[in-house]
Amino acid sequence: MSARDAWELASFVVTALGLPFAILFFAWEQRKERDNEDEEQYQLLSNAYNDFLKIVLANPDLHLRTNEPLPQPTTEQNERMLVIFDMLISLFERAYLVAYKPRMNEAEARRWNSWDDYMREWCRREDFHNALPLLLRGEDAAFQDYIRRIASEERGAIILPSSGATHG
Repeated sequence: MSARDAWELASFVVTALGLPFAILFFAWEQRKERDNEDEEQYQLLSNAYNDFLKIVLANPDLHLRTNEPLPQPTTEQNERMLVIFDMLISLFERAYLVAYKPRMNEAEARRWNSWDDYMREWCRREDFHNALPLLLRGEDAAFQDYIRRIASEERGAIILPSSGATHG
């Protein structure tokens, strides 16, 4: 075998073995990068929810961390509560648009289940549940369907869309 033949054989072996390995390595790196981006998005959403909870804590008179609605809220308390609920719906919609998929792998499902739990917890509140028709105006249609289904499951009532100006 000549040196030229040896180089051709070596080139063929490198191409035949190296190219598939390089493609697999590239695909693995891309997947790892997507997983890191998904985790980063989840962390940003989680931080946003923690920031939201700070607002809840800054308004203890609204009793937002109890299961019972405020017995006789003032006009000003109602206004603050509606603004806080509006912030929460926006956060839930963002989480839905970023993190929800009809088919999820185990890591995606684990991340999404946290948001599903938060949504269910808030939908059990009578005042939040009653405000949903107003809060959902103008929001993503698929998100509206999702949270209405959750509200129905948690509260046992169907929430119909309300007419009027867009919101959100």
